[in-house]
Amino acid sequence: VQLVESGGGLVQAGGLLRLSCAASPRTYVLGWFRQAPGKEREFLATINWRDGSTRYADSVKGRFTIYRDNAKNTVYLQIISLKPEDTAVYYCAAGPLYLATALTAYTNWGQGTQVTVSS
Repeated sequence: VQLVESGGGLVQAGGLLRLSCAASPRTYVLGWFRQAPGKEREFLATINWRDGSTRYADSVKGRFTIYRDNAKNTVYLQIISLKPEDTAVYYCAAGPLYLATALTAYTNWGQGTQVTVSS
C-alpha cells in the first residue's frame, strides 16, 4: 500500500487545516498520527474504509475530524482551532485491524507532512 500525505504547512493559531492521505490501493483501516519534536508518535484518529466508522484519541475529540472519499481513495484529517501545540509531523498509516489505535497495528506508513502553527 502506498500512502501519500499532503496539506501541511504554516498556519496561524485558530485556523483550520485539512490533511489528505491518498492510498493506493484502498486499504482496510487508515489512521492518522503525529510526532512533535522530542516526543513519541501519537495516535490521533482512525477510520474503517468500508463502513466509515471512526475512532479518535480523547485529546483531539471535537477539533479533529477524519473522513474518507471513496471515489478518490483519499482519507482526510480536518483540524479546527489550531494551536501551537499541534505543531508536528503528521503521518497516515494503513493496517488490517479494525479501528486500531496502537502504532504497531499499522503496517504501512506515509512519509509525513509538516504542520507548523504560529501563535
